[in-house]
Amino acid sequence: MAISLPIIVPVLPSADIQRDIAWYKEKTGFDFVFGDKMYSGLQRDNLEIHLQWHADTKEDPLLGGSVIKIFVENVQKLFDEFVQRGTVPENKLRRNTPWSTHEFGFYDLNMNAIFFVEDVK
Repeated sequence: MAISLPIIVPVLPSADIQRDIAWYKEKTGFDFVFGDKMYSGLQRDNLEIHLQWHADTKEDPLLGGSVIKIFVENVQKLFDEFVQRGTVPENKLRRNTPWSTHEFGFYDLNMNAIFFVEDVK
């Protein structure tokens, strides 16, 4: 039997789950689907992002600096939506990168970097 890897779900650190759920809804269109103040799941279409609370102490660091890349089709349409939401400025779409993509990115409230990427065919 072959191995199947149907999905990957990034788990991003959060200093305030409720705050971040509201931010993701407003700024990215991801909806709350389950969870509590310690761990929650968000979804948009077939994509999921999970948030896990951290105390930002030596014993339980928030860390930050996580990076996720979400590959999409028609990144321009998504970019236009995120400009309208105030998530990214109009000059942040990078076209024809040296690695053959069109992409844009931003930081959430915990300094996690989120990129939306379209492969150039």
